Amino acid sequence: MYKRKIAYLLVTFTVAFLLCVGAFTGLEVRAQEYDDSESLAPFVPTPMNVVEKMLELAQVTKNDIVYDLGCGDGRIVVMAAEKYGARGVGVDYNPVRVAEARELVKRKKVEKLVKIIQQDAMTVDLSEATVVTLYLLESSNAKLRPNLEKYLKPGARVVSHDFDMRGWEATKVVEINNDDEYYGHTVYLWIIGEQKPESEK
Repeated sequence: MYKRKIAYLLVTFTVAFLLCVGAFTGLEVRAQEYDDSESLAPFVPTPMNVVEKMLELAQVTKNDIVYDLGCGDGRIVVMAAEKYGARGVGVDYNPVRVAEARELVKRKKVEKLVKIIQQDAMTVDLSEATVVTLYLLESSNAKLRPNLEKYLKPGARVVSHDFDMRGWEATKVVEINNDDEYYGHTVYLWIIGEQKPESEK
């Protein structure tokens, strides 16, 4: 819990700093074009070694369809396509992130496997997803949980970076410590149909 609080404070500070920088450099998105008040989490990119571990933990293959909710720059779905040949759908509410993700898809030449859509993650139909990846907040995960339970079929995997899923017991939890970082990372895995309510622990 202490580590998650540190992570939350760090991502919040980072976003506040970037917004200040944007205000002085003209990189900010105008309020009438994008309102982040309904965003599920500030944008902080997942380190690449953590991306690799998330996909590895989910046992992604070429037969999977990976949905990344709050995809940021698209690195998770792009790696899923590049490394495993999986199809991917990146979803983000922020048009700046969507543009970045689409540019990465184009640069990595995975357009046939990956699409990026601008949409509120709370409204996405996840019925075709076999893997869902998240780097949001624990409160946001809790908001999304009913949709995950509604749409995902038994055997689908849900993987979250750093934040737990309230009400579910994780199938597996992996800790990742990087020598060049102040704090480590936690990756949670749940398998639909196997996740037990936490009250059954």
